[in-house]
Amino acid sequence: METIFPPFDPDDEEGERPRPRRQIPFRMILPNLVTLLALCAGLTAIRMAIEARYGEAIAMIVVAAVLDGIDGRVARMLRSTSRFGAELDSLTDFVNFGVAPAILLYAWALDEVRSLGWIAALVFAICAALRLARFNVAIDNPHKPDWQANFFVGVPAPAGALIVLLPVYLEYLDLPHGRFTAPVVLVYTIAVGLLMVSRLPTWSGKKFGGVSREVVLPLFVFVVVLAAMLFSYPWHVLAVGAIAYLIILPLGWRAWRRHMREDASQAAIDKDLI
Repeated sequence: METIFPPFDPDDEEGERPRPRRQIPFRMILPNLVTLLALCAGLTAIRMAIEARYGEAIAMIVVAAVLDGIDGRVARMLRSTSRFGAELDSLTDFVNFGVAPAILLYAWALDEVRSLGWIAALVFAICAALRLARFNVAIDNPHKPDWQANFFVGVPAPAGALIVLLPVYLEYLDLPHGRFTAPVVLVYTIAVGLLMVSRLPTWSGKKFGGVSREVVLPLFVFVVVLAAMLFSYPWHVLAVGAIAYLIILPLGWRAWRRHMREDASQAAIDKDLI
């Protein structure tokens, strides 16, 4: 008797090849469970935004961003990466970091400028989708230099979602919500969306694989202090983090340019030697 839920193998193009029944190791499932938990957080953020519970909505987006940073590393650590997991992660990121922030901003302020506000929300969500699609294509490029793995092209979707909410953080820090808030947020939302689909190089933490023994204990202390600050002063930490990220964007571009000049110089030397 055939099972109601037959196993699916995305690498099986014919779909008719008989395979022996076998159990799937839990390590293959764990990263996908983390991704689904992140999706639940993103969908909950949408609900909170609709109910005008903006602080809780932002908390859910932050949780989704943390889980998004975990699932890929868990998959690589457990050697359980898969095409299915990569596609699920991409779709989850679109909901969490494209749709959820756009709806939150529209419910919070952009609805005050009506159709223009909705257009800004659409632009941000579409830019997030395009950014993720471009990332999925670029990841298969085998010809890029090794140093380019330290950079993203454009602002990554999780970072874009967290920095686009900067106006909300500032309002929770007692910045008044006035008649010019919605127009300013409209321009800012579109600008962050364009940063995501831009060619601006931004630093990536994907190559951060380990630390020396001397900094292990200070790193523990830093993480504990940061977590305590985030729980105690969430809006201060999020606002400072978003502003700091925007400030260091030119530094990533300068580092990228330096690597490009070094590659060009090395190519010229190799050509002369030939």
